[in-house]
Amino acid sequence: MKKIYHLANCTTCQRILKEIKAGPEFKLQDIKSEPITAAQLDQMAKLAGSYEALFSRVALKYRSMGLNEMELKEKDYRKYILEEYTFLKRPVMVSGNQIFIGNSPKNVAAMKVISNQ
Repeated sequence: MKKIYHLANCTTCQRILKEIKAGPEFKLQDIKSEPITAAQLDQMAKLAGSYEALFSRVALKYRSMGLNEMELKEKDYRKYILEEYTFLKRPVMVSGNQIFIGNSPKNVAAMKVISNQ
């Protein structure tokens, strides 16, 4: 299975999707209109090694909710990602047993390789 979790109105996600040229073999899931399920998040965390790896500290709500001043645990990261889609670091590409999280140049390059296979 090849899947990309993204935010349709995010210009960074739009740029990356265009850049990697994800074909029809990819299922795209806009996490705002189709929220991620607990099962999907659990699968991503298993591949990533933690919920923290999937958590975005640059989300505007991170500071406004005072999370930057709290000591978050794995269960907290899971809870906040499920409650608020903006806490998922995006995009997230899952291809078989591989996961690529975020928009770093290294991840985008790896996504390009996977999308061309």
